[in-house]
Amino acid sequence: MDFVSISITTHVYSIVALMLIMVFNFYSVMRMKNFVDLTKRLRLMTPIYHMANAFVVYTGAIVAAYSQDLSITVILMIATSIFVMVLEIKRYKKMRVIKTTQIAKQQEFVMFAKKIYNLEILAILFTYTISKIF
Repeated sequence: MDFVSISITTHVYSIVALMLIMVFNFYSVMRMKNFVDLTKRLRLMTPIYHMANAFVVYTGAIVAAYSQDLSITVILMIATSIFVMVLEIKRYKKMRVIKTTQIAKQQEFVMFAKKIYNLEILAILFTYTISKIF
């Protein structure tokens, strides 16, 4: 097995891991009714989420550099990674300022987080589909 195929396999597995983290966070937002427990879980998952995203970017950069390929698909993948990172930062910034007594803001955040996770999952699936087509 050569270096490129191992790198591509690692890249694909890291994307799957990132998707599983996204789905887990989305499931947490959908099912958890207690806002304090939800924020504790999401605060725990945020560094793991960003580490997985960084690993996806790192392995993708290795594959692109080794194959000396900077196509439209690679640029789309870079843009998607930045998009996902920015959305997650916005979600975290909105979550951290909500107090336990602000029930309306908590409900607003849950709707916001659902939209964020839907956008992130759709962005990854769209990028994956485009990468398989081209």
